[in-house]
Amino acid sequence: MNKYVAVPLRFILYYILGILGIMGVSVAPQVLSEKGLYNFVAFIEEFLKFTIYFADPGNWEYNYKGQVDSLFNVLWEPYLYSMTIILGAIALGLVLALIFAVITFFLPTPLSSTLKKILNFMESVPDLLFAFLLQLFIVFFFKKYGIMLMEFTEFDGVQIYAAPIFTLAIVPMVSFFRILLLVMEEEMVKDHIEFARSKGLSRSRILFSHVMKNITPSSFYHGKLIIWGTLSSLFIIETLFDMKGITFYITQDFRPVVIAYALILLFTPFFFIYQGVYLWMNRAAVIDDSHYRIKKDKVKFSEWKIWGFIATSWRAWKVHMKNPKFAGGFTIIFGMIVYSFCHSLFKDEPVSQLYYVKDDDGTLISVPPHAPSEFMVLGSDYNGFSILDQLIVGAKYTLIFALVVALLRVIGGFYLGVGYHFFLNERRKNWVNRIVDSIHFLPLSLIAYLLLRPVLWGLTFEGFQHSLFERLVFEAIVLTILVLPLTMVLIGNELKLIGQQDFVVSAKLLGGSNRHLLWTHLFPHLAPRMFILFGQQFIQTMLILVHMGLFYLFLGGTIVSRGLLPDPPKSATFEWSGLISSSKEALMTEKYWIVLFPLFAFMIAIFAMQLVVQGVKEIQQAKVGVRVNKKPIKGWKKWSKSEKAKVNPPLEGDFTLTHQNIKG
Repeated sequence: MNKYVAVPLRFILYYILGILGIMGVSVAPQVLSEKGLYNFVAFIEEFLKFTIYFADPGNWEYNYKGQVDSLFNVLWEPYLYSMTIILGAIALGLVLALIFAVITFFLPTPLSSTLKKILNFMESVPDLLFAFLLQLFIVFFFKKYGIMLMEFTEFDGVQIYAAPIFTLAIVPMVSFFRILLLVMEEEMVKDHIEFARSKGLSRSRILFSHVMKNITPSSFYHGKLIIWGTLSSLFIIETLFDMKGITFYITQDFRPVVIAYALILLFTPFFFIYQGVYLWMNRAAVIDDSHYRIKKDKVKFSEWKIWGFIATSWRAWKVHMKNPKFAGGFTIIFGMIVYSFCHSLFKDEPVSQLYYVKDDDGTLISVPPHAPSEFMVLGSDYNGFSILDQLIVGAKYTLIFALVVALLRVIGGFYLGVGYHFFLNERRKNWVNRIVDSIHFLPLSLIAYLLLRPVLWGLTFEGFQHSLFERLVFEAIVLTILVLPLTMVLIGNELKLIGQQDFVVSAKLLGGSNRHLLWTHLFPHLAPRMFILFGQQFIQTMLILVHMGLFYLFLGGTIVSRGLLPDPPKSATFEWSGLISSSKEALMTEKYWIVLFPLFAFMIAIFAMQLVVQGVKEIQQAKVGVRVNKKPIKGWKKWSKSEKAKVNPPLEGDFTLTHQNIKG
């Protein structure tokens, strides 16, 4: 087939495959709630029925409060509203990130390090907290000066733009900044940059004529992950600012046809942009997979045992513990988990509850929620439960769950990536890449909400349909599977890049088997990057838990009561996201401690993992020749004289001038 005909056909086929994936996600909540967790046959049947149903545009109807209208008429304006917000936020974040990256490039080292630390800290702050702080600042400024800086909630159908765009732009700004800075630093140590320096080119000329040009493709493809995170945050931002965007209408009519239609609207523009650019950049390429076929070993894939993975990871972990940042972050997370277990085991009442506080005369002093005081250090929630105790008890559930999900994503992605690298030719890899790319343009938080709500939402009288263990396992599986294809392709591509190095090619020419190449040559170089990926997945899982908490979907399940005066939904395990659900009430009633302290706990855990990731990056960058400025910690390790000589500048007395006669 002519290549100019094949390219549009592949483009259309990839788009159809992405739509089929969206339809599978859309029908899953209904199947889970009606057919159960394990009825895979029912899922296939419902998926086929829904595919036929959705193919008829006459079925594209929206039901709200007994009124029926066309999906296009209902969703088109909210869709344009949401797209304006998200595209404005991405554009603003990219511009700010580029400005900060250029400023950091020219700043002296102490100032650039300070700017990096500030932006690194901002990455550990959940988007939920940014929205709260912005709303509180607007209210404070209005009370103080009588000036409303910007509207931060919809009222009487008036749409707002400035506040949600500004809040949503923080996530892509920090992410783009970190990526730009990382690729710029790695680009600056390459040979062609050294050659440009030797010609006397200025630093600004090198940056704008060489570095920016070379890092653009890499930054463009990294942008898919950033867009993915921004789409997930859109679901949260629209809820916090009471916006009537497209996610609002999805939750109002929770039928598969509405979910599919809305997700296709969100998916389509980003798919066309990225796939169009990809096909344009590769328009002259003719795929011939005969050059890429890899001879397979007789060793079965099942024999690629996990013990080699664990042994190599253990050795890498011991090496990284010598880095202060890595060790500090690990100690914080491990310490919180251990203290949580000890608190639950040795305290008679792990979570104390205080209904009323009275003085010696019997006068009522405080009712729930109690403010922070000598009775309760961090205050209580609306039911009188101590927030400090809940944070301590819930630490083990929250942190261990996030660690397990991140580990499953990385280990599962590793083994799938091994199969992707060794057992697929280039043509099949290209197919897999294009199909997986579609997942980047679906809001992860929204998809998780759609899939988890039928299982985690339990009524007091009816109880949960599944046990606590089943609910935890199901939530872990859902949050793992949603990201597993992405980690598979990412790790598979990393293996491909490492496999192109001369030492790997030489080992292969000498007869090394795929198994030998993997564990002896590839994995030792891949391990640091997998540490970084693990940290990123941990942080992402923590943010997903924050997002789910806002919608009363708690880790392990949500206990819901019914009646004339129903109790607020509460967590079945006292995990941290259970306290996030009271965010709106706490904000409106000025009970800020109910939400701020749990958010600070999330921040501490995320910041600790950032230290771990930063420590791994420092070790990895040192290996590839990127200069890393580190200050030794007194007492951390004993420096040798040779190490001190690398840091301390030579003194005048250290040199001895000699004279040598040179003949004609």
